[in-house]
Amino acid sequence: MTTWLNMSLQDGASPIMEQLIFFHDHTLMIMLMIITTVMYMMTTLLWNKHTSRFMLEGQLIETTWTIAPAIILVFIAMPSLRLLYLMDEIHNPTMTLKAVGHQWYWSYEYSDFTKLEFDSYMIPQEENQASTFRLLDTDNRIVLPMNSPIRLVVTAGDVLHSWTIPSLGVKTDATPGRLNQVSISINHPGILYGQCSEICGANHSFMPITIESVSANHFINWVSSL
Repeated sequence: MTTWLNMSLQDGASPIMEQLIFFHDHTLMIMLMIITTVMYMMTTLLWNKHTSRFMLEGQLIETTWTIAPAIILVFIAMPSLRLLYLMDEIHNPTMTLKAVGHQWYWSYEYSDFTKLEFDSYMIPQEENQASTFRLLDTDNRIVLPMNSPIRLVVTAGDVLHSWTIPSLGVKTDATPGRLNQVSISINHPGILYGQCSEICGANHSFMPITIESVSANHFINWVSSL
């Protein structure tokens, strides 16, 4: 989860988020090289009193500063397109989770199990404990097995919502009358936090998402105990 004065992205909890972080660093390095080159050239022009007639007009330099940005854009576009296709790919899922957004709570249905569904509300501030996070913890957590491809189906029952878990690299709009699906896979056990990321009314800030990632055996025991 995000922390105070955190200037970077959250630690990735899924293969997609790890790839997004790599792409972010890759793009920042290209930007750093561009900024360094431009600042060097501007500083040189400001402090150097000499003028070169070859720099005032030249086919070579004009060709260079036309082709170079195009090559740089290719180095950015290729990994970006690869990531877009990876994020849109639905692998063979081991299970399906359906999330339905309401004003202002989430409903979840485990489609592969009989009558396994519940509503998830934010824990009120007066009921918070030392081990819970304000505005982020819910009374009913989503329990998912780690290292398993999971199909997530998202919709809404009233207005637009957005199901978002930053550490998974997932942000899917919940639209009334429409089903959006995305594939997620969690790398390690732990608790992941997110919130609705679409302004949906007065209590938009108070419909968090909490996922508890567990082992497959623990998940089977949890399902059996319900």
